[in-house]
Amino acid sequence: MDRKYRQSGYQDKAPSTPRGPSGPFDDRPARLEGAPRGRSAGRPSVEVFRCRGCGEKNDPAVAPAAVCAKCKTPLHACAQCRHFDGGAQFQCRQPIPTPISAKSRANECTFYEPAVTLDLTGRKATDTPDQARSAFDKLFGKK
Repeated sequence: MDRKYRQSGYQDKAPSTPRGPSGPFDDRPARLEGAPRGRSAGRPSVEVFRCRGCGEKNDPAVAPAAVCAKCKTPLHACAQCRHFDGGAQFQCRQPIPTPISAKSRANECTFYEPAVTLDLTGRKATDTPDQARSAFDKLFGKK
């Protein structure tokens, strides 16, 4: 038998059980269908449509002439669409017939869907430094 490594145990026999997520060393139960996964597991989250220019929350029902409430950027534009992809042909994952030159200007694309994401910011524990200091003093007692 000619092989590169001659240590005992290396390729002596084929493994009896498969390795991997459901292999012999993984004794966790299988994930239930529909159970939450990832960062949002067990956390209340809301789907929001944020302006890609300033991050302001906007209504996902976007009219063709809609603009951001904060920065006045057009919302019905390629840059705000969920199909926008800088590496795809014509920078869109949909089969558009001709390229749209200005990605940040409003357009009448029929494939447009707002880029909706999960809002995972949660609520903030304190609003001001004074509230943080008073919470600290309450917790540890001021002497």
